[in-house]
Amino acid sequence: MATILIKSATVVNENRQYVTDILIKDGFIERIDANINTLADEVINAEGLHLLPGCIDDQVHFREPGLTHKANIYSESRAAVAGGITSFMEMPNTVPNTLTQPLLQDKYDIASRNSLANYSFFMGASNDNLDEVLRTDTANVCGIKVFMGSSTGNMLVDNPRTLDNLFAQSPMLIAVHCEDEATIKSNLEHYKQLLGENIPIQLHPKIRSAEACYLSSSLAVELAKKHNTRLHILHISTALEPHLFDNKTPLKDKRITAEACVHHLWFTDADYDTKGNFIKWNPAVKTEADRDAVLKAVLDGHIDVIATDHAPHTLQEKEQPYLQAPSGGPLVQHALPAMLELYHHGKITLEQIAEKMAHNVATCFQIDKRGFIREGYWADLVLVNLDKPWNVNKGNLLYHCGWSPFEGTTFRSQIAYTLVSGNIAWANGSLMEGKPGKRLIFNR
Repeated sequence: MATILIKSATVVNENRQYVTDILIKDGFIERIDANINTLADEVINAEGLHLLPGCIDDQVHFREPGLTHKANIYSESRAAVAGGITSFMEMPNTVPNTLTQPLLQDKYDIASRNSLANYSFFMGASNDNLDEVLRTDTANVCGIKVFMGSSTGNMLVDNPRTLDNLFAQSPMLIAVHCEDEATIKSNLEHYKQLLGENIPIQLHPKIRSAEACYLSSSLAVELAKKHNTRLHILHISTALEPHLFDNKTPLKDKRITAEACVHHLWFTDADYDTKGNFIKWNPAVKTEADRDAVLKAVLDGHIDVIATDHAPHTLQEKEQPYLQAPSGGPLVQHALPAMLELYHHGKITLEQIAEKMAHNVATCFQIDKRGFIREGYWADLVLVNLDKPWNVNKGNLLYHCGWSPFEGTTFRSQIAYTLVSGNIAWANGSLMEGKPGKRLIFNR
């Protein structure tokens, strides 16, 4: 494998910023030093650029197999590396649902051929596949995914005994989507009685309410404490939930952790008027107070990581009336630029971005040799130009679905280079597609 020398980068890593050179060999960071003069096959002049550890996205839906009219592993991994995301963990609500070990292996086989980013896939839990879940290899699978709210196919786990058994017996991290199904159904029925089928998108956060999120999250936390389960609650979206989580225990010792998503840190319910179904997610985008409380929880350590919940649908699907339009949207290409925009607005530091989008994800999931800029670690790196504005438009989108909720937004920061396992995957606006990413390994 070629050697790469990065010169004069401003490194943002482990709560520090400093200018240094980095030598990469055989995919790994071999040396970090202020003045490396070794000959290399390729030299990147990074003067004026900031070097962060590549982002690790712990929640994406790349739609393959079965839903490839929306997206696929190849297309979305390209968009991810263009956005500075070097590793992803993909969810099991594909078609068929990833509820058996052979179906799980099928996805790894596809990614080994087609993914430009590093990859892992969650094993799915249902009401009746506990034996299959317990066969999951803890060393090379990121976790078990449980939907405690409606999902695709047979993915809703609403049997109390099944939930208790899962939390009691899981050999590894359980990642949970928390929304109380009974509350959502009751809210929906209420608005149907008032409005029939003509429910506006503005009522989405009333139907998938803060109370529905809190009821489910608090139940998950209760179960995890009962069984000492390693629990990770996804996409916290309310001001009610952060107090459920501990910000005193060191992250490596936490048994219960939480995630926030970029859209819940950016949009509010006021944006439904202009964005409509294009910001329809589950859990819903809620009030400005909720958004600000989630960001505060990210900054004070109640919420540990930032992810995307990237979940593309076609334009035709999104343009349907509210009740028919599916929830979810594409985000991996724009997540890091959006967070860097919040940095420019003084809402988060560069060090906190590196921590929440790389360091902490690696620590939460016990990922081997990734998530930090350290000698001996894989060279998963992203170089950003903090002062090179660009506008999001259809001409520069890499998502298979061809749209973004950020269309029309001007971001001040631009991704200059992305390196995946020591290979340059993105450089100055162009994809370098020569080598696939690698399967993530976990120190468990």
